[in-house]
Amino acid sequence: MKAMLEVMDQRHLIELQVLKDRIKSIRKSILDMTASTPAGIHVGASLSSIEVIATLYFMKMRHSPYRPGWEDRDRFILSKGHAAPALYAVLAEAGYFPKEELKTLKCLNSRLQGHPDLRTPGVDAPSGSLGQGISIGIGMALAAKRRGSRSRVYVLIGDGECDEGQIWESLMTAAHLRLNNLVLIVDRNGWQLDDRTEEIKRKAPLKGKIESFGWETYLVDGHDPEKILEALDLCELADGPAAIIARTTKGKGVQFMEGTNKGHKLRFSNEEYQEALTELEAS
Repeated sequence: MKAMLEVMDQRHLIELQVLKDRIKSIRKSILDMTASTPAGIHVGASLSSIEVIATLYFMKMRHSPYRPGWEDRDRFILSKGHAAPALYAVLAEAGYFPKEELKTLKCLNSRLQGHPDLRTPGVDAPSGSLGQGISIGIGMALAAKRRGSRSRVYVLIGDGECDEGQIWESLMTAAHLRLNNLVLIVDRNGWQLDDRTEEIKRKAPLKGKIESFGWETYLVDGHDPEKILEALDLCELADGPAAIIARTTKGKGVQFMEGTNKGHKLRFSNEEYQEALTELEAS
């Protein structure tokens, strides 16, 4: 038994290392998208959420790029739809479409538009009008329960998105329905469009507020795949809906924009792109 546990631990460590290598590749894909797209993209919001999305797709969710319409798959909803480049990069890494297609981001007739669209293989819900993701997730989670499916639903929102009243209405509804197959993840990078989130509308204590609506809630380092995975495992034991507040850094991995709003709808200059690429390769 001890030897078996040691083998399992070793396999887990190998899987985590593979995931970290993939995350580095995904981060590079996002940088490359800024160099090829004809319009700016939300680089900062995309870079802050990569570890969360990648951990879901490569370590937790039941899904298949060969059967994107599989009824009993787990679902992912990117409610903060402006971070679509992060989702597209993960989907391409997972094999839903060729990585070469990432260069068509926001181009005319491309399947990869500025916000998630159902034309894109692997996208389960269109998004971008902030505040709606949890409500969509409630419908999916409730439908899964009614058809007796093991399917779980994961929703990623931004902390600035918590300004929307629909967020809190949906939190109350999900708790009332005891949807233990629904998981909310908050990308807590501390910024929104105009300023720091706490300057626009105070969110703290965010964990206490979400818990007060009846959700089991965990705080994690949103750039540590192992801690994210541990929290996701705990969410599966909850009697009702569960939430994870992932503390992240906006623009993670690119020093000149880390922890700032500089990455809002940005298109790198050639010099900035090379600087960011050099930092990534050195990390």
